Amino acid sequence: MNFAVLQFPGSNCDQDCVHILRNVLGHSASFLWHKEKSLGNADAVLVPGGFSYGDYLRTGSIARFSPVMSLVKEFADQGGYVLGICNGFQILCEAGLLPGALICNRSLQFRCEHVYLKVSNHESPFTCQIPQDKVLRIPIAHGEGNYFCDEKTLETLEANGQILFQYVDKDGDLTDHANPNGSLKNIAGICNIKGNVAGMMPHPERASELALNGDDGRLIFESLLHTLNPTLTTV
Repeated sequence: MNFAVLQFPGSNCDQDCVHILRNVLGHSASFLWHKEKSLGNADAVLVPGGFSYGDYLRTGSIARFSPVMSLVKEFADQGGYVLGICNGFQILCEAGLLPGALICNRSLQFRCEHVYLKVSNHESPFTCQIPQDKVLRIPIAHGEGNYFCDEKTLETLEANGQILFQYVDKDGDLTDHANPNGSLKNIAGICNIKGNVAGMMPHPERASELALNGDDGRLIFESLLHTLNPTLTTV
C-alpha cells in the first residue's frame, strides 16, 4: 500500500507517521509538501500532527488553504481514505471534511500524557481490526483538542455511528475525569458520514511499537490497511 503523508510548515509528526508505515508496518510512505499538485499513486492520505503555520489565527485555519488540501478533498470525495491526527484532525475540520471544531482545552493548558480510549464504532475503516471491549492506551499532546459542535451535528454523529473514539478511564468507563480537554461526549475521534475520512486527537503513531512502551495505536493503522486490502497480512 502507498501512503501520502502531508507536510506543512510546522508539521512535526510527519516523520513519525512515515516511520511507522515504512519500518514497522512495511508499506510505502512518501512525504507530500503542502504545495504539491498531485497525490501521486496514494492509496490513503495521512494528515499528521504538529503546528501547521505556527497555529496562527487558530489551529488548521491557514493549512486548509494549502494547494494540497484541494487534492485531499477531491480524493476524499471520490472515496479515498484520509486520516487526520491531532493538528491533522483540526485541519480536516477547518477544511470542511469533518464536522465540528477543535477549541482550547477547558484547562487552558497544553496536555501531554497518555489517555485511554473506548472504540465507539468497530465497523469503521479505521477501527475494524480493534477487538471488542479493547481499551486503547495512546498519548495526546495538544492545547486545542476540545471537540465542539452544535446539538444537531452531535445528534447526527451519534445517529450515524460517526463517533469513533471516546476518552474513558482505564476500566473503559466514560467519566468527566477521564476527559483531558472537555470534549463534548468525551469525543476523541470522529469520521465523516461516508466513513472514509477520520480525525482523532490522540497520536497512534506514538504508540505503535513496543519500544515506545505500547503498541495499541498500531491497531488503527492495521484497520486501515485491512480496509484497503483485506488479504494483507501484517508484519
